[in-house]
Amino acid sequence: MLVVFHSKAAAEVLMFSKHALPILRAAGKPFTDTLPERGVITRDQLDAAIKGIEAAISADSESEYPDDHNDDNDSKEHPIAQPVSFRRRAFPLLAMLRLSREQDADVIWEPAPTW
Repeated sequence: MLVVFHSKAAAEVLMFSKHALPILRAAGKPFTDTLPERGVITRDQLDAAIKGIEAAISADSESEYPDDHNDDNDSKEHPIAQPVSFRRRAFPLLAMLRLSREQDADVIWEPAPTW
């Protein structure tokens, strides 16, 4: 399922629910296997959510930048084939949370409309 995050403070963020789930867990939401269709991170929860995501990003053991020291081989993996790290997936939502905190706004999510 595709979900959309809304805030009066920032542009919408679209994300698959399977990718949003670990980010929201890091933000302190007690979800286990599935993401509820709709939810909210209230303005009172923003500080804790931001700190939780930042802690998860700093604990992310995946390398953000591949090891380019061995350039003796011209065959490189195409960027589209590389896995997306937690840090890169979390950044747009983290930016939204920070802007929402600055402007004292809630962040909600719901299913994305079908086109």
